[in-house]
Amino acid sequence: MSDLDQFRQTVHAWLEENCPPAMRAPITREEQVWAGKNKVFPNQDAKLWFERMRDKGWTAPEWPLELGGGGLDERQAKVLRDEMKRLGCRTPLFDLGIWMLGPAVLEYGTEEQRQQHIPSIVRGDVRWCQGYSEPGAGSDLASLQTRAEDHGDHFLVNGAKIWTTNADKADWIFCLVRTDPDAKKQEGISFLLIDMDNPGVSTTPIELISGESEFCQTFFDNVKVPKANLIGELNKGWSVAKSLLKHERKLMAEIGGDTPGPSFSPVQAGIEYVGLDSSGKLRDHGLREQLVSHEMAYRAIGLTHFRSFEERMNGVADNNVPLIMKYVGTEESKRKEEVLMAILGQRALGWNDDEFNADELLTNRGWLFSKALSIAGGTSEVQLNIIAKRVLGLPT
Repeated sequence: MSDLDQFRQTVHAWLEENCPPAMRAPITREEQVWAGKNKVFPNQDAKLWFERMRDKGWTAPEWPLELGGGGLDERQAKVLRDEMKRLGCRTPLFDLGIWMLGPAVLEYGTEEQRQQHIPSIVRGDVRWCQGYSEPGAGSDLASLQTRAEDHGDHFLVNGAKIWTTNADKADWIFCLVRTDPDAKKQEGISFLLIDMDNPGVSTTPIELISGESEFCQTFFDNVKVPKANLIGELNKGWSVAKSLLKHERKLMAEIGGDTPGPSFSPVQAGIEYVGLDSSGKLRDHGLREQLVSHEMAYRAIGLTHFRSFEERMNGVADNNVPLIMKYVGTEESKRKEEVLMAILGQRALGWNDDEFNADELLTNRGWLFSKALSIAGGTSEVQLNIIAKRVLGLPT
């Protein structure tokens, strides 16, 4: 038996023993445990599961042991993800610090910055949000105008960000700011960490079509930020941002997983809401074709992720894969929701009506939320432009 096989057995046994049965059911948005000073646990099992994974370092399994992480290599981390998926184990902790900021701090931060921020992210003590897009700088992010002026031992930040996810609930924000207004667009930008409790920071929720207010506009009015909060070199924040964006796109490309939604798959929904004919096939031929096409696409995406992983392990990774898979993954997620809506028909049109069950209400909201996936992390249109230029070599 190989070392990796032995590790798989050990992980499986530990998960079987330590993951409460209630934490092996599909998760709802209300049951997600987000990091932060005031973490909210939906029940004691969620708290217990988080604490066990935190103490193991498996909230951030690939991060260094000395900083509170799990110390696993990439193959071992994949085994952990696979075994969690096999047993249906929920993600114990949700946070942009784990998914996006942490890897950037590990790569570009000083030792003091790593010691300050990485352990608190692993423990879930701080909730992070992302301050990139601005009212006049969304897809063209390099046009951002939020300024950070040098005032000796600190920067003075003024400006506004938009589409900052859960900024009203976050403790800190990682921000792109302009520190040299006379430099070329990408060359005068720096990467700052800002405490949301600082005087001058305020947020306004943006109500979405789904009825939620997950996004905010964030304002900075003469906010003092210590220079110790600068990640990477001054005016070189674009490099940090590009590195972080790779992690965001990789995350968004990995569709499925532990995302809140209906408890049934499109195939199960087809059987329940459309029914089978005498030969055991879905009654609606058109929907049957859509389901087959969707299932084949999901399978192909999964195999492509696996191939990309193996290529990275053998040192032949293609940095364009996350870019392409972000587009493919989010577009297929939208198609999945369209198929579910078609299958449920009028049963997917409920909002807060008692006549509709929880899965039917989640289908409606999932369809609406899927539209945001083609915007977050770079719009699909921008992704196609970048793919055309970088991958296909087409003229701009």
